[in-house]
Amino acid sequence: MFAARQNRVRVIQEIERTIQQFRTRTELWPLRAPSAPVSLDELAARTLESRQFDLLTLRSRTLLWLQWNTGDTWELWVLALPSGKKLYCDTGGGETRMLATGRRDSEIETDRFFLELLSESAGEHFGIEMAGGPPSLVRSPIEDRPLVVDFFVNLFEVMDMEEEIRELIGYRHDDFRADVELWLDRTGFKAANAMR
Repeated sequence: MFAARQNRVRVIQEIERTIQQFRTRTELWPLRAPSAPVSLDELAARTLESRQFDLLTLRSRTLLWLQWNTGDTWELWVLALPSGKKLYCDTGGGETRMLATGRRDSEIETDRFFLELLSESAGEHFGIEMAGGPPSLVRSPIEDRPLVVDFFVNLFEVMDMEEEIRELIGYRHDDFRADVELWLDRTGFKAANAMR
């Protein structure tokens, strides 16, 4: 038990050192991001000299959890750091990456802003590529359903997936947002307390 706690402390200390190198850009302010996503797997392996460590034990909360028919999953999550920063990470495809930081006491709602930037750029602002078809399952503890709908509307429009969504739901509304809401319902989307 003590060793696990010590390992956690060592990894968090190294994360705190690493994020000092993150920088902001005009389009990201007040968020800070590395020039390319930083592998949390590599950071932990280097810090703990390759000892096993479950990175998801660092997770304070999940923002989004997606699963595809293939069984592949992707999770967007937050780590609340002792320094007062929130670290945004993603886990999927066998890797965990650090994407950006924001202050917990920021004058803007950094979770909302991060999700907006992520969807509007299909991950490009944070050096990731969001690819593949629409997920078959969506889970989120976010109570603001319109925020989750906006995330997917923006993402699907940027990725030119409108027709794929309409084909999946078998219907075409005048407003694509209504199509996304119907698709989201069919994924079994659960908000508020659906995670963990």
